[in-house]
Amino acid sequence: MQKEPIKTLKTCLAFMVLVINHMKNEKIGFIGLGVMGKPMAVNLLNAGYKLTVWNRTRSKMDDLLAMGASGAESPKEVAEKSDVVITMVSDSSDVEEVVLGPQGVIYGAHEGLVLIDMSTISPTVTQKIAQELYAKGVKMLDAPVSGGEIGAKQATLSIMVGGPKETFDRCLPILQVLGKKVTHMGSNGMGQTTKLCNQIICALNIQAVCEGLMLGAKAGLDLKKLLDVVTAGAASSWMLSNLGPKMIERDMRPGFKIKHQQKDLKLVLSFAAEIGLPLPGTALVQQMLRAVEAEGLGEQGTQAAIVTMEKLAGKKIS
Repeated sequence: MQKEPIKTLKTCLAFMVLVINHMKNEKIGFIGLGVMGKPMAVNLLNAGYKLTVWNRTRSKMDDLLAMGASGAESPKEVAEKSDVVITMVSDSSDVEEVVLGPQGVIYGAHEGLVLIDMSTISPTVTQKIAQELYAKGVKMLDAPVSGGEIGAKQATLSIMVGGPKETFDRCLPILQVLGKKVTHMGSNGMGQTTKLCNQIICALNIQAVCEGLMLGAKAGLDLKKLLDVVTAGAASSWMLSNLGPKMIERDMRPGFKIKHQQKDLKLVLSFAAEIGLPLPGTALVQQMLRAVEAEGLGEQGTQAAIVTMEKLAGKKIS
């Protein structure tokens, strides 16, 4: 009587192995090998997927080619050689260029092709691209991520996905290679909308960390002790734990750059205007970060937001 459950379990495990192996037979294309895209592509290669890559700066393909990926001459060629194409580029216009532009993914369209855009772009632009792809028989998921470079390297990203549920289910094993939290949020554009909500919360949290630490610095507190005690209580957050120590040490090396945060806040405020929503806090943070950019620090990490607070306070944080 006890053997039947064991037999059933073995059958289920065998079926799961078959499903995983079938998914890994799918050929993946990856477009955009920047700070986030490159480690994500590496994780897919390490998971056993066949990968074709393309990047505008050709030299950024070299490491992936050395690891066994194939190279392409255009996004169109990536699509022709792939079952699933992932894009990870900077902004809405970049996605439009590599997907819909000359030699774009849409010109390599074939039956069954799926595009997963993991960039952070406008929800409105996402919906437009999805409609044009659907007209060619290509399904699309918008799947922006949160977690920064560390999350991309460690495959611990949070991935918020918009698009058809059946397409999400098909691509879930691929997305699970890249992140630890993968959530279907609804139709096309809802993944990007979720990411914009995320960026509002992140940006305001960064400003809160700056102000809290600067108050401590101005009042003469030991900032390391301050961090130790507040991260143990209700004020604790990812931003406080990860960016707080960097602010204190004035370590401005980027995990996520100021200029990219500003791009995202521009998307937030533009979309909010489309739907008639006032976001006063977000607008304030964008202006604070613009002051950081005016100091020539747009390429630095978002913890460089502390620079504006230092100027307002008339005091360096440490």
